[in-house]
Amino acid sequence: MFVGYNIGGATTGPAFGPAVGANVITKLMAAALMSIFFFIGAITIGPNVVDTLGAELVTDTAIFTMRSNVAVLFFIGGALFIGNYAGVPASTSMTAVGAIAALGLATGELDFAVLGEIVIWWIVAPIIGFWVAGVVGRYFYPQINAWVAIEGNREGREMITVDRSGFAPQLRFGDDADRREITGALVVVAIGCLMAFSSGTSNIANAIAPIYGTGDVDMIPLILIGSAAVAVGCFTIARRTLDTLGNDITNLPLTAAIVVAVISSGIVIGLSWIGIPASFVVIATMSIIGLGWGRATRTTTLSDARAGEETRVSVGALTAEEEGERSPEIGEEEPADIPQASDLFDPSTTARVVLMQNVVPIISTVGAFLTFRFVPIFGL
Repeated sequence: MFVGYNIGGATTGPAFGPAVGANVITKLMAAALMSIFFFIGAITIGPNVVDTLGAELVTDTAIFTMRSNVAVLFFIGGALFIGNYAGVPASTSMTAVGAIAALGLATGELDFAVLGEIVIWWIVAPIIGFWVAGVVGRYFYPQINAWVAIEGNREGREMITVDRSGFAPQLRFGDDADRREITGALVVVAIGCLMAFSSGTSNIANAIAPIYGTGDVDMIPLILIGSAAVAVGCFTIARRTLDTLGNDITNLPLTAAIVVAVISSGIVIGLSWIGIPASFVVIATMSIIGLGWGRATRTTTLSDARAGEETRVSVGALTAEEEGERSPEIGEEEPADIPQASDLFDPSTTARVVLMQNVVPIISTVGAFLTFRFVPIFGL
């Protein structure tokens, strides 16, 4: 349950951070949607992942004793809690696989070929997400923004709210939202729901697979308990990660939120298709960072005819935020219209996020290995 609680805290931000940051939905709505779609993914496809997680990564599932599982789950949950408390969503897959791999390494039952394949994709996938989002932010974002003509409703109430005044709750949209903005809002929320579903299919195994491997508890009760614990995390500690991914790293208008969601969910689905446990927390985070970096470093040449000089400057987003305004090409922007890069991309927050996302899995892996190797009580 403690692991599930921290999974909810770690995965809600990447799934719904863009929607919350663009002021499309409230944190409460994000938590509710995350809980629902996580459970759907866990109860439908999740059992397949639970069945295979322990069997492939280790060569002998007999090492999953109730005693060893206490330590495995302790380090998974404890490491994730550190990241959640810091407001940085760490990868549940990396943290869980690290602890299980540490158990396999300490007992000589680790399958290095399987682990190597997983680690390679964990390195490549976030890089792909960063650069794809960076290229989009640097070269294509103004055109995309002009096509969809969506502006994030960052002031006032959220674009989508729930009206509970009547007999049945009803969705309400912002008074100043036009049809395109409503469509875009529904799209980014739908993609967040898809990411929540994907998280349920893989991350439920991180909490219950070691226990299920012992054969002492049935699958369905474990999924119900794990999903309930995830929901608690979504409604509580996830607020920290929603703030980090929705507001602190980069200023996300609704168009940017859609771009981030499409890129990260596409990569996650691709990895899941080939059987790799997707670290969608890291992929989504790096996509947000990449888009913010691309928009902040978009450059233009400003000419001073009298001095005969040209200056390359950062123009940040340089997007046509007002509907109907033509998107500027590189080199067309006026100096007065150039925002500060820090408004769109916060390097200090980015460094904290990247650091913690690497530290949390290391804590889980190293702590579990040292425990299994040197603590006599575990009998390994």
